[in-house]
Parts: sequence; C-alpha cells; structure tokens
Amino acid sequence: MPPVADQPEDWTEPGAHQVTQGIYRVPLPLPLDGLGTVNAYVLETAAGLVVIDPGWYGPATEAAMTSALRELGYSLDDITTCLATHHHWDHYSQAFAWRRTLGCELMVGSGERHSIQGFRVDAGRFPNHAQLLALSGAPALAQELAAAPAPAEEMGVPFGSPDRWLEHGDLFELSNGKIEVVSTPGHTRGHVVFHHAESGLLFSGDHILPHITPSVGFEWAPEAHPLRSYIASLELVRELPDAAVLPSHGPLTASGHGRIDELLVHHQRRLDEICDEVAAGSVTAYEVASALRWTRRDRRLDELPIDHQLSAVTEIHAHLDVLTMQGRVSYSDLSSSVRTYALSA
Repeated sequence: MPPVADQPEDWTEPGAHQVTQGIYRVPLPLPLDGLGTVNAYVLETAAGLVVIDPGWYGPATEAAMTSALRELGYSLDDITTCLATHHHWDHYSQAFAWRRTLGCELMVGSGERHSIQGFRVDAGRFPNHAQLLALSGAPALAQELAAAPAPAEEMGVPFGSPDRWLEHGDLFELSNGKIEVVSTPGHTRGHVVFHHAESGLLFSGDHILPHITPSVGFEWAPEAHPLRSYIASLELVRELPDAAVLPSHGPLTASGHGRIDELLVHHQRRLDEICDEVAAGSVTAYEVASALRWTRRDRRLDELPIDHQLSAVTEIHAHLDVLTMQGRVSYSDLSSSVRTYALSA
C-alpha cells in the first residue's frame, strides 16, 4: 500500500491536502448545526478533474473549492466529472448545480433513483415517513414533522436526476490506476463507495465514518430493511483488501477493516440494548427510543432536534427488524397501525 501523506491535525482546515499522488482532500463548509464540514476529494485524470462529493450548493462551497484548486494550479473549469456517494445535499447539490454552470457530468448510484426521482418540494420534508412513525408508535411526531417548516438552508437547493446512474463494478480511469464502484446500501438505498486498489484507498462517503455511526434509511424514499442492508454492506467491504478510509466527515482512518469491526460491534451492542428494553417492558420502537440515550451527550429522545428524533425512532425500528429476523423478538400489529414487540419464546 503506497504511503498516505500526513494530514493537518484539524481535519477541517481549508485548502487542498494531498492524500497520495494525484488525489487531494478538500474540506468544504456546510450550513448545518453540529456538522460544519464535508470532505470533497479531487482526483486527477488525463481528461480533467474528477471530484467526489463536492458539497452543499452555495457560494461558500464554490469559494472554498476555487481557492483549493488554485493551490493546485487548476480552476473550476477543469472539473469534468462529479461522483456522489449518495444523494444527500451535502454530497450532491453543488455537483448538480455544476452540471449547468460548468458542464460537468454527474453520477450517483442507481439505487438513489427512488429518492431523487420521487422528490417533490410541495410534498413536505418527510412525507414517506409518516406511516413508519405511526407503525413505530409515534403518530404525534409524524404530525409535528409534517407541520415543521423546512430550514432556511434547505430552501432553493438545486436537485434532480444525474447524467448517469452508477452500478456496482463500474470503473473510472485516474492518473494512477482506476477506482471501482462498490454498492453499499444502508445509509441510503443507493449509497456507493469508491475503491482505489493501487493506492489502497477507500472513498467511503457516509458508509464508514471515523467517529460516528451513520444513520440508516434517512432519506426521501427509505427501503424496508435499511439496517440489514447496512450490515451486509459493511461485511462486503470487509472482504476487500484493507484500505485507508477517506470519509466524508472526519479525519482519514488508517484501517477500514478496523473501523468496520468497531461499527459491527456497536450495532451488536445496540441490538442487545434494545432487546433489554423490550424485556423491561418497552413494546414499540418509539418507547424503546424514548428509553435509550442518544449522542455522546446521553440526551433523551425529546431533547433532540425533531429531525434527529425521526432518525432515532426509525433507527430503532430498523434494529427491531434485525432482531425479528434473528428470532430474538417477535411482533404483532395492532389494528394494522402500531407494531408491538415482545421477546421471542
């Protein structure tokens, strides 16, 4: 595995930071509370620059990328292709805007069709989650979400279909080898990562993050079994040769295998905790979510922002789905509207 260049102690430090020959990391600002930076990656090719996950649409993103490219002797016009690991706006929306302003080509995983092509501004922020929240025993949360206005930073963000849908196994030529598309559904239905075998690098998007566990199924059109998909995707990447992880948020991680093992252990512990809560009398996903603590600050569910409450409840639903598949819990649907759980006999 070729050496990876040293990175700044503060991973959010602006600029173009070389990872290895022909590959650079560019931190870009985000208009979000609690998540202020996303890593974009600039890759040199004979035909121009490829950018992976070029951030949230806006002048701050464009200014940061312009400055970073200038350090390397390039300009925005040298960008020919944008690859997005998934459709979330902090990865996709600037690339979508650049299709028009720069004429570059945009590609994203084919599984993102569901959320991208089904998206409608007039339908509200989470219209496809109301039934899931009701099934989870949280109809009041569904009503609150439906009534909540969209944050200002989400207004007017360009969004739509890419030029091309990526498939598992697709290859892209770089100045030093090829990157391969690896399908990793879970965080979203069409999430992909990019494996660069020659450099021993994995552009992991939100699939593998160094300090946090990514949400699962937090998208416009979620799949039925996102945690099953996420765990299977972790195991798939674990079968690849070990690689340094280039994540979307946070510093580089030397061993992808090591971090995957940590994530798998985390979810196993979470499954055990949820089983314990069911044994203690919590019967719905909402009740389990309310009994547990969230984030590194050990917050109660009702102390979280409303979007995070949605993510927490749907995450518990996804874990209960896995526990059901494993035969550790069973469920019944009351009047086809609320799902209640009990330990399996």
